[in-house]
Amino acid sequence: MKLFKSLALLVCMSTLPGLAGAASDPAASYPDKPVRVIVPFPPGGATDIVGREIADRLSRALGQPFVVENRSGASGNIGMEAAARSAPDGYTLVVGAPQTLTINPLLFKNSNFDPQKRLDPIVVVATVPNVLIISPKLQAKSVKDVINLAKQKPGKLNYGSSSIGGTPHLSSEMFKSMTGTFITHIPYRGSAPALADLMGGQIDLMFDNLPAALPHIKSGRIKALAVTTAQRSPSAPDLPTMIEAGVPGFESQGWFSLLAPAGTPPAILQKINTEVNKILATDTFKQRLDNVGGQAKGGSIADFRQLMDAEMQRWAKVIKFANITVE
Repeated sequence: MKLFKSLALLVCMSTLPGLAGAASDPAASYPDKPVRVIVPFPPGGATDIVGREIADRLSRALGQPFVVENRSGASGNIGMEAAARSAPDGYTLVVGAPQTLTINPLLFKNSNFDPQKRLDPIVVVATVPNVLIISPKLQAKSVKDVINLAKQKPGKLNYGSSSIGGTPHLSSEMFKSMTGTFITHIPYRGSAPALADLMGGQIDLMFDNLPAALPHIKSGRIKALAVTTAQRSPSAPDLPTMIEAGVPGFESQGWFSLLAPAGTPPAILQKINTEVNKILATDTFKQRLDNVGGQAKGGSIADFRQLMDAEMQRWAKVIKFANITVE
């Protein structure tokens, strides 16, 4: 008799909309505790800037802290692998970029880590131009001046990059290949130390994501010559594109996204996607991104997958042409 009563009670509970929904929808109460957001690069770079901005807005929108944790190293692979090993419950997210999602898999031939299989895409948060910037000590006023200097002194000029394999690095190699110049590469561990050496004159030039470089451009500590996107950036409308500056066909950009460990419930992925798209549609967030050199992107999970496929094809060509390898 007690068994029948228990079964009847369960049946009655399952017919209550609220209880049934809570039992079947893991996103109904998400998040009910703090969420960790891994940034796989050091503080101060564009990935960190955009990651902190969206984490702050998600904290406000969803009522729980989204806490940024910088886990840098191995061109971003350490942080990405840390995220992939985490429980697929929605309480660990990671900020992805072209390097970690579409370039590293092409460069690290001996790696068993495939980020596109080990992580579930959620949404592309923002796109940013790369920008060609030079030391105040370099006697150049334009992109053509840089090309002429590089051709006059092959190998004497050097360029920095925030890491091996990032879009700034590959943009530099694309610049060399398209202009027939030889410029020595000096890789750094993160954008901030590279920018510090650029300002000090220890390196001559570099491409970097605009959000990281923009404060130093505005202060006059470094000089910007051109952005790498097909159109001028609203954040720096006076800067020409590389195409306008005399390098036909030159185009590249960075982008920043959110992902979760593979196997995270689709309902949670969709809930985060929906909330981020709402945030990106607000004038306040658009203005904030514009102030730091980015533009809101958004879109569906399927849109994100298509972007990764297209980017892998783009950078595979550059890597093959420049014969870029890493150990």
